[in-house]
Amino acid sequence: MPALTDLIEAGRPAEHHAPWRRAVVAPKVWNLAVEQLAGGRWSLLGLWGEPDRVHMALLDEARDIGVISLDCRGGRYPSVGQYHPPALRLERAAADLFGLAPQGLPDTRRWLDHGQWGISHPLAAQSGKPAARSSYRFLAAEGDSLHQIAVGPVHAGIIEPGHFRFTASGETVVRLEECLGYVHKGIEGLMAGAPVDRAARLAGRTSGDSTVAYSLAFARAVEAALGVAPPPRAMWLRALMAELERLANHLGDIGAICNDAAFALMHAHCGVLRERVLRAADAAFGHRLMRDRVVPGGVAGDLGEAGTSAIRSLVAEIRQRFPHLVELYDNTASLQDRTVATGRLKVELARQYAAGGYVGRASGRDFDARRNAVYAPYDELAFDVPVLQEGDVNARVWIRVREVEQSLSLVEQMLGRLPAGSIRADIAAADNVADGPREGMALVEGFRGDILAWLRIGEGGLIERCHLRDPSWFQWPLLEAAIEGNIVADFPLCNKSFNCSYSGHDL
Repeated sequence: MPALTDLIEAGRPAEHHAPWRRAVVAPKVWNLAVEQLAGGRWSLLGLWGEPDRVHMALLDEARDIGVISLDCRGGRYPSVGQYHPPALRLERAAADLFGLAPQGLPDTRRWLDHGQWGISHPLAAQSGKPAARSSYRFLAAEGDSLHQIAVGPVHAGIIEPGHFRFTASGETVVRLEECLGYVHKGIEGLMAGAPVDRAARLAGRTSGDSTVAYSLAFARAVEAALGVAPPPRAMWLRALMAELERLANHLGDIGAICNDAAFALMHAHCGVLRERVLRAADAAFGHRLMRDRVVPGGVAGDLGEAGTSAIRSLVAEIRQRFPHLVELYDNTASLQDRTVATGRLKVELARQYAAGGYVGRASGRDFDARRNAVYAPYDELAFDVPVLQEGDVNARVWIRVREVEQSLSLVEQMLGRLPAGSIRADIAAADNVADGPREGMALVEGFRGDILAWLRIGEGGLIERCHLRDPSWFQWPLLEAAIEGNIVADFPLCNKSFNCSYSGHDL
């Protein structure tokens, strides 16, 4: 079996691509990579387009990471999705944005473009006339006594928009099909031609609940491209913010899942702890969500004594109160009745889709970017990556519980070992692309899973192209599979246990 490094070496290497290599390959080599994906030997980390080229980020059996690129003659290339389903929606999105035509793609329906943009193919070398407005063609389901239930895109709660089309037999879900793209903001188009600092602010707004993780992924990609190393203290402060963000979201999710199982008491208690995290973040870094605190080259502000004290108090409070909530969850029969064996995701599907975060780890996929694509300071910290096999709502709750415990430990380690020194390196001093554009890539572990950032910096230090891949790209399709065979009333529970991002996915 070929290794990813063999395929990259067989191609034309891209100059100044860091920290992993990229090469432009021939169609034969591209197809060989697709064979490895289809055979389950490699994992797809991302697929994105440019006006005349398509890229794939890959993870092989040896856990090596790399990018292969293919020139699209006449805007065409061999479809990956026809052999490897996780690529389907990514290829449909690239077709909407760039007009690229994957040959052999089994599903050619528009994905992000609902005919409301005013133009078509907005990121192509030459955009076209608006796509015709038409109703989304949901796939047909055949059988006796089937009926459809349409939910969204506007929902009853204060949540993001997305359409869910259920086909059910009585109360049992036979098929769920999603229709997304309603939160498309054109972030990649807005980044093109933008200075690094403006693009960094856009990256931090890709998905608001993951602003630290997105800012970190973008910053690390910029630093890789320019060859800049942030000061050690900045890297530790970044990780501290990332763990606070993970704590806030996991605590909120645990409570919300219980609320969808009609157990509001857990929701209330977890909501209080989440609020404590947000207040501590505000005291330590000047913003409840820590937005725009992570910047290329380091961090925007230092951590003072008052902030350190606030975080230490937070950790002590959570350590005191959280175990009682875990015990309450585990010993409440009505909760167990709703979460155990509900919304099961098969181990094989989690592996095939390279599902990240609690979705993947609850179904046996042992991957965490902090460990598998290691970056500072996690290489100096002790932590475990919890993995379960059951793949149900209950398992996804328990992964979050264990990750809360690990994040508390990581925060304590960071506060105890936080190095002194400066908090920001000057990227302007390294912003010299006289010898050609520079490309960088990063893989960062957000609370949902691994976030990929890839970019190219060109003349004048402006962003030529930036692609951000949310973990939800590989999780949304799995929600469709997990709900099959369950009752319609359990969908809110399954949906919240996945907690995919609409905004991060829709870009």
